[in-house]
Amino acid sequence: MRADRLSPVAWALVLLGAAIMLAPLVWTVLLSLKANAELVGNSGAALHGPYTLQNYAAIFGTSQTMRWLLNSAIVSLGTTAGVLVLCSLAGYGFARLDFPFRRTLFVLVLLGLAIPSQAVILPQHQLFATLHLHNSYPGLILPGLTTSFGVFFMTQYMKAIPTELDEAAMLDGASRFRVFWKVILPLTVPAQSALAVFTFLGSWNDYWWPLISATRSDMYTLTVGLAAAQMNYAQTSGLGFLMAQAVFASVPIFIVYLIFQRQIIQAMAGAALK
Repeated sequence: MRADRLSPVAWALVLLGAAIMLAPLVWTVLLSLKANAELVGNSGAALHGPYTLQNYAAIFGTSQTMRWLLNSAIVSLGTTAGVLVLCSLAGYGFARLDFPFRRTLFVLVLLGLAIPSQAVILPQHQLFATLHLHNSYPGLILPGLTTSFGVFFMTQYMKAIPTELDEAAMLDGASRFRVFWKVILPLTVPAQSALAVFTFLGSWNDYWWPLISATRSDMYTLTVGLAAAQMNYAQTSGLGFLMAQAVFASVPIFIVYLIFQRQIIQAMAGAALK
């Protein structure tokens, strides 16, 4: 049904749903713009002025905030790039190549979806400690590259691409890698965009592994660093400062989604149909 054909009741329901979804975000922003002293014992003060940016100034006043932001950007972008490369190659292998134990290996990959990261945290920590990878970018990036969902997602998407394209390219003399690089990969851009956003979002918001692996403050990611700052200054920061941290950490994710929202919708719709 087209948007211009919606009935007044349908429009009212849509607007109501939008208001319900936006209310927590608006409330968080309003709280972040209020002085902490005004919010003590009365969070309703956020509904009226005056408003101030002092909570955001306090975030940048923390000497290592920009370092934490840089760390999060490096880790999230590195993880996203690695996941796209590995999952695209693995997806093509499972979708197009016939090799021994392919089904068994794919089942093992799917079993990874049922194993929580907390279940392997001890051996993972010991492995990275033995390799001296803690407090380093490789130590923060490598665990995020093992994503069963990414392999499954790319495999299913590539299976839906007609095999006649591969056969035609190979008849023209293209190698298997050239078929993957020039024919299949460009057709998976919507799926890769969606996987990239999901991976970036998960890596940016990850708190568990960076908290364990990064023990030096200069290697904190933004989530760990802001949490540490809040715990250190909990008695003086207040609710407004906490909400400003939440808004500050969410802005990059919001920007990424705005840029890639079209690709995400296309990938989700295409995957559902296929």
